[in-house]
Amino acid sequence: MTLKGLLDSSRHAPKDADKLAIGNRQSAIAFIFPGQGSQYAGMGKNLAEQFPAARQVFEEADAALGFALSELCFNGPAEQLQLTENTQPAILTTSVAVLRAMEAEGFGKPDFVAGHSLGEYTALVCAGSLSLSDAVRTVRARGRYMQEAVPVGAGAMAAILGADLSTVVQACAESSDGQVCSPANINSQNQVVIAGDAAAIDRVVALLKERGAKRAIKLNVSAPFHCALMKPAQDRLASDLLAITFAELEIPVVTNVDAKAVTAGNEARDALVRQVSQTVRWLESVEFLIGHGVQSFIEIGPGKVLSGLVRQIDRRVSCVNVEDAASLRAAREALLSDKL
Repeated sequence: MTLKGLLDSSRHAPKDADKLAIGNRQSAIAFIFPGQGSQYAGMGKNLAEQFPAARQVFEEADAALGFALSELCFNGPAEQLQLTENTQPAILTTSVAVLRAMEAEGFGKPDFVAGHSLGEYTALVCAGSLSLSDAVRTVRARGRYMQEAVPVGAGAMAAILGADLSTVVQACAESSDGQVCSPANINSQNQVVIAGDAAAIDRVVALLKERGAKRAIKLNVSAPFHCALMKPAQDRLASDLLAITFAELEIPVVTNVDAKAVTAGNEARDALVRQVSQTVRWLESVEFLIGHGVQSFIEIGPGKVLSGLVRQIDRRVSCVNVEDAASLRAAREALLSDKL
């Protein structure tokens, strides 16, 4: 389909019967959803003020969690928003609110969806597999389990820029000394995030600097996500995920752990379980999507992190982000005028 074909021809909110009218299928489109690190105080506020559909999402999340998550998103304080158990439902809720506002403006359904780590839950809400209420409750628990899996300070993460994956993997192997140290996020050809025991991460950072990495910097995170140290969190989360319903997917989701598309609810659940302690294969996921005809990506939710990564991976594809009323309307106008 074309990007323009994602939009209803009317400038007004489409009727229900028109929402799936997505035009000629010349190239495929993917919606992608951000993960932890994209949050900021104020996110979603003007969307909720201007779009009733977005406001309803925040109201539903507040009711599901039993506290005013919306207030935390709109006004902070930033210190509370940064807590992992708050960050995860906040980003998910904001991203779904953006999605609902887009639907109200006439955006139809994409060919594929994907999300970076936490964002995979948002992708499954978009695909009709998870309810919003189940998703926000689950990711709040997920954040707590991940935080509690490793004592504060015992684990660490570091971003490695300007070193290829094989070099990073070799450095991890040489520096582990019996401890955990492995790629957590393979974000692009030249950006890999590693996670593990704090001492091992320090050794890898020093070694990669010696071997010419452009940058190798420790990250200010509360836990070492997506590595074997997260296995206790994975086990706890598995029980929660088994207790909720995963419907068959209306749109294929490209999973982080396998970098392939799934449409079965049980497969999506299994991928979320394994994701906690395994590598986020974002580079391969984007390459899979491009290999299956995706030429246009729309990042939905706070920030522009994924848009930047997509451009690093392949500058021939187009990518826009939608996070507030202004960027939503700008994206709509760009699509209608064939500027993307």
